[in-house]
Amino acid sequence: MDYHKTLTTERLTLRPPRPGDEADLQAIHGDPEVMRYFSEPAWTDPERPARQIAADAADFAAREQFRFAIVLNDTGRQIGNCGLCRLHWPNRRGEVGYALNRAYWGKGYMNEALHALLRFAFVDLDMHRLEADIDPRNTASTGALERLGFQREGLLRERWIVGGEICDSVLYGLLRREWAAHPGENR
Repeated sequence: MDYHKTLTTERLTLRPPRPGDEADLQAIHGDPEVMRYFSEPAWTDPERPARQIAADAADFAAREQFRFAIVLNDTGRQIGNCGLCRLHWPNRRGEVGYALNRAYWGKGYMNEALHALLRFAFVDLDMHRLEADIDPRNTASTGALERLGFQREGLLRERWIVGGEICDSVLYGLLRREWAAHPGENR
């Protein structure tokens, strides 16, 4: 199997990150509004994007995680990323994570990208279960996960401390059989 594969949707291409993505990646993760509910603050180190791209490429090749650059087909620019991390191959389980440039919020891009990512996880990688760990105040993210069929499974109180702020975490899960039965595109 080619683990450097590219995923395509009507408006997007999901591909492994590569050199040249630094400015777009910084625009995403350097924005405090985008990073508001992340487990780390907005990036301020100008070398961070290059380090992240190198780490992501190595992880992709080693099958340790798969973080895809979300590229807008019309412009060729990276507008976000989504991926699978914390993979546990013996149990065919992984965690979903994602971020989108604020200029592209509310246009359905992340939903479109996540449909492709879930198909990759459940069909290409034969995953059994996917999880997501999000801040419960992030209603856009909870809505996105629930539209995809994820079920809220629990609350972890005061799990993260980001920028001095203590935050809860909500866990969501999606089983392969639920995904297969859930109405939606890209099946």
